[in-house]
Amino acid sequence: MSPELPGYGTITRDGLWNNNPALVQLLGLCPLLAVSNTFINGLGMGIATTWVLAGSNTSISLVRKYIPRDIRIPIFVMMIASFVTNVGLLMHAYTYELYLTLGIFIPLIVTNCAIIGRAEAFASKQPVIPSFVDGLMQGLGFTAVLATLGALREIIGQGTLFYGAELLLGDWAKNLTLSFYLTDQKFLFAILPPGAFVGLGLLIAGKNVIDARRQAKTRPSRTVAAEPAA
Repeated sequence: MSPELPGYGTITRDGLWNNNPALVQLLGLCPLLAVSNTFINGLGMGIATTWVLAGSNTSISLVRKYIPRDIRIPIFVMMIASFVTNVGLLMHAYTYELYLTLGIFIPLIVTNCAIIGRAEAFASKQPVIPSFVDGLMQGLGFTAVLATLGALREIIGQGTLFYGAELLLGDWAKNLTLSFYLTDQKFLFAILPPGAFVGLGLLIAGKNVIDARRQAKTRPSRTVAAEPAA
């Protein structure tokens, strides 16, 4: 018996904020920390992951009733791997230089715990359209964190934003690069993995502060003291 189906609003809020795979579940941290040294790298990795999440969730939901429970995880991995292969071939054909930049982290999407986790927790139990929406929202939430972290590290580390946009968008995007300051030497701490750990920690802390303030604003309206009887 399938668990109760959450509404699309709940699925969207969970994917983008309340249950964000990077900020709340802390899944997929390997590519998140490794390739988010620029905005474009983070965006490219996020788009690839979103494609795999949405596609694998949809396909697993379609055949969920025919998958033997005892071997469901290997089957999930094989289905996810097929979408990762498709993403790799598409990037190899249309964004080859970005494909080389992201390197081994494109094939490693297969082992991303966020994707396997959504397949097990949601797609294997719910209908097709909600599963697609769940995969899409989880992917967009992951992409938002990747792009935000990449933008922060790029600005602090080398003083630019949208550097290498042509790798993802084509030659016309070369002029999109913004320069905030000129430097002869990059701030390596921000560009290398230690900066990624610090940046992710700050993003998680910022989310926790926002959630705490929202809860503090809504708490008084929910707990109204009862007036004493006359």
